[in-house]
Amino acid sequence: MNKFVFNITALFQISVFLITLYYLFLSFFGFYKKKDNGAEKCAPNKKFALLVAAHNEEAVIDKIIESLLELDYPKELYDIFVIADNCNDKTAEIARRYNVNVFERKVLNKRGKGFALDWMFKKIFEMDVKYDSVAIFDADNLVSKNFLKEMNYKLMNGYKVVQGYIDSKNPDDSWITESYSISFWSANRLFQLARSNLGLSNQIGGTGFCVDTEILKKLGWGATCLTEDLEFTCKLVLNGEKVGWAHNAVVYDEKPLTLKQSWCQRKRWMQGFADVSSRFFTKLMKKAIKERNFKAFDCALYTVQPFVTLLIGVSAVLTLVQNNSANGLSIFVINYLFTPIVWKLFSVFQFIFTPLVMLLENKLSKKLFFTFSLYSLNIIIFGFIFGDNMKLYQLTLAHIVYFSLFVVVLAIADRKYSLKIFIWYMLYGVYTLTWIPITIQGIIDKDNKEWSHTKHIRQISIQDVE
Repeated sequence: MNKFVFNITALFQISVFLITLYYLFLSFFGFYKKKDNGAEKCAPNKKFALLVAAHNEEAVIDKIIESLLELDYPKELYDIFVIADNCNDKTAEIARRYNVNVFERKVLNKRGKGFALDWMFKKIFEMDVKYDSVAIFDADNLVSKNFLKEMNYKLMNGYKVVQGYIDSKNPDDSWITESYSISFWSANRLFQLARSNLGLSNQIGGTGFCVDTEILKKLGWGATCLTEDLEFTCKLVLNGEKVGWAHNAVVYDEKPLTLKQSWCQRKRWMQGFADVSSRFFTKLMKKAIKERNFKAFDCALYTVQPFVTLLIGVSAVLTLVQNNSANGLSIFVINYLFTPIVWKLFSVFQFIFTPLVMLLENKLSKKLFFTFSLYSLNIIIFGFIFGDNMKLYQLTLAHIVYFSLFVVVLAIADRKYSLKIFIWYMLYGVYTLTWIPITIQGIIDKDNKEWSHTKHIRQISIQDVE
């Protein structure tokens, strides 16, 4: 029986490890970022319809419109459209003050951004004015002045769909907004830029992207689930298209302030992921195998993120149980494959990996990166003091003392900023762990299509973030 448990858990643990290795290998290609000033030299050519989807956004709608009006792109080559979707506040009234196109939609039984966009696309197609591309934004966004220049450049280079860099306009509001920001900064560099460098299809991020009008007419939007961006990405890949990446076209997004708001939003994402994966995973894998299409394989793997998250969670629990059982339970753990020093070095690398990305993206100072690098040595220091067979209580006590030492030093050196960022980064681990119960809820409720609206309240202008 012990051998059977060992073999089964070995198969499971190694399979999960291989999946994580795939993403690790992919992420390495995001470290390279070539300098590309082509957008500045590329003459404005494409005409854009800029769509802002808004549901009761009277607190922020003016700021997104102001940032769009200030874009460094010929005014005759873009028009702004605000979709006031099932609003019962002053969203439409405020938007009209800026002399932009405002369309009010009242369809209570079809709520949500996907339905609103599908409705607006049909109206765009029927207009006398013809647009080369449609760009999509959320009402809480702020848009960098060079956004359309970058999109025009990518479209002129043959891309039909292009995703911009989704940044945060409020990373310093709370540990939740900081955690969100870290995850987006990491994804932008390690997965979006990496995929672009490898020639794979990027993933549409829900906002800050543009779509060629003809491809939109050809395929139809039809993406009305809770993650309409992922659904449309899958449709594109299945039809032989791929999403391009514009690292310099930045859209600033407002992140939820509290764990409760964050939980609701991420649960909606996981519901959408589970729904889309159930409908597209098999199709994408068939295409990948039949046509030897690696873009389809990568996209298929991305759609099952909720399930991969659960597998990683189960793997972590098995490892924890095995390492802390008195006599061992014959459970295979990955560190059996490595010597203790190799595993410790890997743990150090794993800890400083994200701060390194933040440093590359100019989101972290060199001083704080050095601090995190020192902190990452804890596993080596603990091993030197206590040996390789530490008890759980020893490990816990050692971490508390080590963490407290850094807190005291940072409080003396720079209490206002460095200490806050240090503590919030440590809480990023808690944020990451919450994905496991959120994912479980999302999978269970995948057939519940009720839209959960995140209320936005921050009055931040584009000048505040650039």
